[in-house]
Amino acid sequence: MTQEAVEDDQTLIDLRDAGRHYEIGGGTLKALDQVDLTVRAGEFVVILGPSGSGKTTLLNLIGALDTPTEGTVRIGGQDLTEASRAELFALRRHRIGFIFQSFNLFPGLTALENVQFGGNVAGRSDVREAAIEVLGQVGLSDRADHFPHELSGGEQQRVAIARALVAGNPVVLADEPTGELDFHTGVQILELLREVTQTAGAAVLIVTHNRQIARVADRIVELSSGRIQSDRENEPADMADLHW
Repeated sequence: MTQEAVEDDQTLIDLRDAGRHYEIGGGTLKALDQVDLTVRAGEFVVILGPSGSGKTTLLNLIGALDTPTEGTVRIGGQDLTEASRAELFALRRHRIGFIFQSFNLFPGLTALENVQFGGNVAGRSDVREAAIEVLGQVGLSDRADHFPHELSGGEQQRVAIARALVAGNPVVLADEPTGELDFHTGVQILELLREVTQTAGAAVLIVTHNRQIARVADRIVELSSGRIQSDRENEPADMADLHW
């Protein structure tokens, strides 16, 4: 998908001249500047860049956690720059699944209950069955009744991933989803995220500095100093060829 793509009913993410600027100490910090990005259903996109390049800011704009200073952000055709607070809340519930780097699990809920919460928010009627299934997919069936403090960092990350996926939303945003995982489990999660694009037609965006992860993407977007330096299609490598 090129930057010049015309929005259609398969376009899930569309940014045009999007920027996020901050006034700091009498000057302007351009965390994002004049970003154009279009992502369609079924695409697996990896966004690369060093710390401070604007990766997380971009994810926050797409996820309706922040608003652009300039330009437009559309998710499923809905313009976020003109949406009310209630509309943004509804969009996050029904269109976007978040995998946060900091996990954001509820300490008083078990692993299963944390995942069920994600399904409840999205309004799933089969939430318990779906939560059990997704916990199994991330390899945590035997840890369903454990609380976050009883889980390792990697296990907590997998619970957070399961919670994002159980909603079945068409856009999945992941901030360093394999950062706390060993290599074997990290590959397992990447396989699961790719499956979501292929079977459910979701658009998956992964923010990372790990170039090995980018090898399995359909597209690789590179950010530097708040601007897209390159946006190129990629022939995905076999998961078995990864190493880090």
